[in-house]
Amino acid sequence: MKWKGRSSNKGKFKPYNTSKYKGDPTGIVYRSSWELKLMIFFDKNPAILEWNSEEIIIPYISPIDNKRHRYFPDFWVKRKNKEGIIEEIIVEIKPKEQMMPPINPNKKNVAEYLRNQSKWTAAKNYCENKQWKFFVLNEENLGIRRSN
Repeated sequence: MKWKGRSSNKGKFKPYNTSKYKGDPTGIVYRSSWELKLMIFFDKNPAILEWNSEEIIIPYISPIDNKRHRYFPDFWVKRKNKEGIIEEIIVEIKPKEQMMPPINPNKKNVAEYLRNQSKWTAAKNYCENKQWKFFVLNEENLGIRRSN
């Protein structure tokens, strides 16, 4: 089954609120319409104080080769929540099917699942140490429907 917009929409994002972007606002790249949707949200939402895309590096050990690798989460966000508390969050975007063990396992999708789990464990630990939050969002969280 094909996911609407997941990999067919790539480009450069030009924020309106460049002062909110922590990094080079001329080099923001989105790799899917899902990422673009979130970038627009971050740029326009007044509760989002600062954000960046793929600027944070989190080391992790891949269970595939047992070597150290670098994970660049999709987003870092500083926001003021509904209670007025400022919090920092790392956000990753993945299709729901990649968040669960493969239904029809093969070498490629099992490796991808195991790599993602290692990245996300490292991200959770990284966030816990900084008292941040970590979320993996999928098409349901983003209000995106599947196309056939």
